[in-house]
Amino acid sequence: MTGKSANTTIGEILVGDCVEVMNCLKEGSADVVFADPPYNLQLQGELVRPNNTRVDGVVENWDRFADFGEYDRFTRRWLAAAHRVLKDDGTLWVIGSYHNIYRVGAILQDLGFWILNDVVWRKANPMPNFRGRRFTNAHETLLWCAKSPDVKNYTFNYEAMKEINEGLQMRSDWTLPICSGGERLKKDGAKAHPTQKPEALLYRILLASTNPGDVVLDPFFGTGTTGAVAKRLGRGYIGIERDDTYATLARKRIAQVAPAQANTLEVTAKKREPRIPFGWVVERGLLSAGDILTDARGRHAAKVRADGSLVAADITGSIHKVGAHVQGLTACNGWTFWHFQTEKKPVPIDVLRQQVRAELATAGLIETPAEGEAARA
Repeated sequence: MTGKSANTTIGEILVGDCVEVMNCLKEGSADVVFADPPYNLQLQGELVRPNNTRVDGVVENWDRFADFGEYDRFTRRWLAAAHRVLKDDGTLWVIGSYHNIYRVGAILQDLGFWILNDVVWRKANPMPNFRGRRFTNAHETLLWCAKSPDVKNYTFNYEAMKEINEGLQMRSDWTLPICSGGERLKKDGAKAHPTQKPEALLYRILLASTNPGDVVLDPFFGTGTTGAVAKRLGRGYIGIERDDTYATLARKRIAQVAPAQANTLEVTAKKREPRIPFGWVVERGLLSAGDILTDARGRHAAKVRADGSLVAADITGSIHKVGAHVQGLTACNGWTFWHFQTEKKPVPIDVLRQQVRAELATAGLIETPAEGEAARA
């Protein structure tokens, strides 16, 4: 492959060496790279179940390397190529096992990637340990990385991850089943690919870190899980696969995927409420200069000043700065930390902020989050 632009490769599976193909792609053409490279399992001999049947493991030549040095050189080459083809605000996901993920992690850091999370994929139905000489290998590790430490505007659909997790923050340990049953592609009655990943795993990854229309590059495309999920979610994809048999199976698989309707692809966005300075609370007479604020348990106190700052025993500053100082912390949300006194109990000053916000919204002076979402729909 030579000289193809990113636009001509979206939705294609390019057959060839992943490094050579990536080096022919336009620089900065991928929003996200998902990589499932060879794990270098270093298998020695056949693995047999207690009933003497052979375990259908990874025996393909693409997972065989002469030594760690050869594997490291291969890893450095493909990661460098991925770094070039990734947009400046893009992210990279790479998955591996204990055999390779630590070597991959060190090399990607050497190349300038910045690790955002390591995610543990806990397999709900792992393969047993047949020899009984080790713990059952029940997880794999994903590294999620920005292109550099300076990147702050990468995509992370935090609220969507909370929604898919029933309102709770999504943690970095994911329990998902391995690929099995009807999802597992077969060829001549056997597994078409020994390490096919479940679509649920890619669904979560792409929902978390891409938006509709983004381009996902997979340099180890295999039988096309990334492409199938990308198409399903309205994302573009570029697949690179050196084995023509796998590529053929992937094309057939993806052709059968029905993409979701565009109006169903929007996800829950972060709720951005208009900023209300504490001084506005004082201006409106909801609190007065000289009023005393305390924490919920009355351990710390500060006095309100006319300009909306606070003064404590040895510090003057914003509600956040003073709140952090009296607790010996580096940061504090002063709206929830500080309380004013009522006849019944201490009440967070955030109640007064919401009162000001509601007043301004009623007057049409600020936009509420619901209005903002409706305007963007």
